[in-house]
Amino acid sequence: MLAGAPRRRRVRPRLSDEAATHVRELIVSGQLHTGDFIRPEAVAEELEISATPAREGLLLLQAEGFLEVEPRRGFRVTALSTKDVSDMFEAQALLAGELGARAAQNVTDAQLAELESLQDRLEAAAKDEDLDRVEELNFEFHRAVYFLADAPKIAWLLRSTLRYAPRRFYATIGGWPEATLHDHREIMTALRSGDVLAAREALSGHIRSAGRLLVEHLEAQERGDRSAD
Repeated sequence: MLAGAPRRRRVRPRLSDEAATHVRELIVSGQLHTGDFIRPEAVAEELEISATPAREGLLLLQAEGFLEVEPRRGFRVTALSTKDVSDMFEAQALLAGELGARAAQNVTDAQLAELESLQDRLEAAAKDEDLDRVEELNFEFHRAVYFLADAPKIAWLLRSTLRYAPRRFYATIGGWPEATLHDHREIMTALRSGDVLAAREALSGHIRSAGRLLVEHLEAQERGDRSAD
């Protein structure tokens, strides 16, 4: 953890939030499709929680526009186009690029050393094919870089776009782990040199690349679904 960064409390999220996150990522990663029905009882069974927080989580997704309720039938996945996903990643890329540029102005040698250590652990986890650990360390890496920017309002805006970026299911998105390793090294190079423009381009390019990979994954799933009909 970077010096001065707020310490993350290892507290399990609210059960309703956990249910919402789980189903949201199933939708965004293409494992649930437009028109699929979701029962709170099924979500509750999968997550080993009661039906009440599972239903609350689905109601949250309804408010976010991921689900709609059909009378007497339950929750149904609404249309999420690849353009919607691409647009959200573009917004995320612009915000992340600004945070990266500001981080390049602020980072110290000690903080760079901590980021290097974090990236080394991420690469070791990738080598061991420990995708859960890769996901965790990738989140920590981005969080650490954004903290260096000292721009909490921009970081807050960025977080609002992250519901369209699945933190899990790395194995289902071809090329994502490999791109993470490569792009993070470019980000580190820009931060180390204090190059504001390079840091902006490295962060925004990294996010856009992730968005393209997800869109390609979703489009491939759509083609497979059509060929199966």
